Amino acid sequence: MRYKKRKYFLAGRINLIQRSKIRELFEKAKKMDDVISLGIGEPDFDTPQVIKEAAKRAIDEGYTHYTPNAGIPEFREAIAEYYKTHYKVDISPDDIIVTAGAYEATYLAFQTLLEQDDDVIIPDPAFVCYVEDAKIAEAGILRIPLREENEFQIDPDELVEAITKRTRMLVINYPNNPTGAVLKKRTVKAIADIAEDYNLYILSDEPYEHFLYEGAKHYPMIKYAPDNTILANSFSKTFAMTGWRLGFTIAPTQVIRDMIKLHAYVIGNVTSFIQIAGITALRDKRSWEALEAMRQTYAERRKLVLHHLNKMPHITPFRPKGAFYLWAKIDPELGMSSEDFADWLLENAGVVVIPGTAFGKAGEGWIRISYATKKSQLTEAMQRMNEALSKL
Repeated sequence: MRYKKRKYFLAGRINLIQRSKIRELFEKAKKMDDVISLGIGEPDFDTPQVIKEAAKRAIDEGYTHYTPNAGIPEFREAIAEYYKTHYKVDISPDDIIVTAGAYEATYLAFQTLLEQDDDVIIPDPAFVCYVEDAKIAEAGILRIPLREENEFQIDPDELVEAITKRTRMLVINYPNNPTGAVLKKRTVKAIADIAEDYNLYILSDEPYEHFLYEGAKHYPMIKYAPDNTILANSFSKTFAMTGWRLGFTIAPTQVIRDMIKLHAYVIGNVTSFIQIAGITALRDKRSWEALEAMRQTYAERRKLVLHHLNKMPHITPFRPKGAFYLWAKIDPELGMSSEDFADWLLENAGVVVIPGTAFGKAGEGWIRISYATKKSQLTEAMQRMNEALSKL
C-alpha cells in the first residue's frame, strides 16, 4: 500500500516571528575563514571556579530532582538578600521566580500581562526579543525612538505622548543593549511616576547592571515603582554563565502568582543543581571578586576600542557608560545602509559587527560592536576595519 505524503500545517503565529539578524550574520561568518566576530554579546570569560564547584557538589549531594515551580526557597531568599544589600530594596522571596535566563522572564511577562487589544511601548533601538515576544502575545507594538542627543535615554515627554487607552506595558533595558547607554536617576524617577499615573506595567530588563564605567550608577526600576515593575535579570552576563540558563523575575504578588502558573507549564522548574550554584554566586565573595575583575577588563577593552574608533574614518562612536557594546554611527556620505555596511565589513575586513536595524528602524545608520572578546582580537579587528575604511 502506498501512502500519500502528509501535508504539515504550522500555527500562523510562527510566521509572525522573525529570525534574529544577529544569529544570521554570525552563522554566515562561521562559514568564512579568518573572521573576527564582534557580534554576539557573550562574555568570553569562563564561569568562576567557585560557582562550577558548587554545581558539582550539588549533583553529588542529590540535587537532581524537581524543585518548587518558583525555585528553591533558599535561592529566592538569596536573591532578595542581594537586592537588600546592593540597593536597599525590600523584596519578598515569594515575589520571585527563578527562570531559564532573562529570556524566559521576559516571555512570561508578555504572555501574562498582554492580550490582543493591549499595546506595549518598546524603545527603538532595542534588544531583539521584545518585539518578537509582543507578536507572540498578539499585542500592538508602539516604538519610541532613543535619540543620540538625549544619550539614548527614554524621553519622558515622548513616552507620555505615545501612551493610549490601550497601552498596558513599557519595556526598558538599562544599561542598554545595543547602545551602552545608562539611565540617569531623574529619568528613572520620571518613568516611574508616569507608570504610576497611567497605570502601566514596566518590564525592566537589567542583565548588565554591574557593567558600568566612568562613575555611572544603576538605579533598579523596582526601587522607584515597586507596584508597577516586573524586573527581569540574569546570571548570564554578571557571572559569565550564559550556557547555564539561569535568571529570575521579580513582580508584584498577584502578577508573580500568574507568572508562576505559566512558568509551571513552560519548563516546570529550572535545573536544581544550577539553582544551588546560583546561591553560591550570590553569597560567595569569590564570585564577586571575579565579577569585578571582568568589569575592569571590559573597561580596558572599552577604552581600547573607543581609542581606535575615534581615529577611524567614516565611523563615529557613541561613548557608552554601561554594558559591553559600542554603538557607532556610519558616515551617511558612504551611502550604505547599516546592513550593507555590516556585509561590506565582513567581506572586506573579515570583521563581524551587527547592523543597527537588527534592533529597530531607528538603528538605521548605526552598527553595534561587542567588546566581549580578547584584547588581541579587538586590536586586530580595529586595525582591519581602519585599513578597509581608509580605502573608501
